[in-house]
Amino acid sequence: MVVDNTNFNNLESFRGSDENLHLIERLTRIDADTIIYRCTIGDPTAFTKPWSGEIPFLESGGLLYGYACHEGNEGMKGILSAARADEKRAAAASVAHQ
Repeated sequence: MVVDNTNFNNLESFRGSDENLHLIERLTRIDADTIIYRCTIGDPTAFTKPWSGEIPFLESGGLLYGYACHEGNEGMKGILSAARADEKRAAAASVAHQ
């Protein structure tokens, strides 16, 4: 599978890149237990030439769970808010028992 990424903006930068960033991602199954992820990154305003890297994804033998970015995740706010409230209650109880 090939994913060709363009139309970046200048709101965030990757190593000095800007809206000229061009990211090509390739995922290739090389056997039943391995997928190779390769990426090529280019931006003529940030780099003298495109550069590449690769990472093997190996069969884990277990279940896979989807990963979703937590930005804007309203559930995460509730989870963290409850955890901070628990920490405050525990701290208050500790002080009360002294």
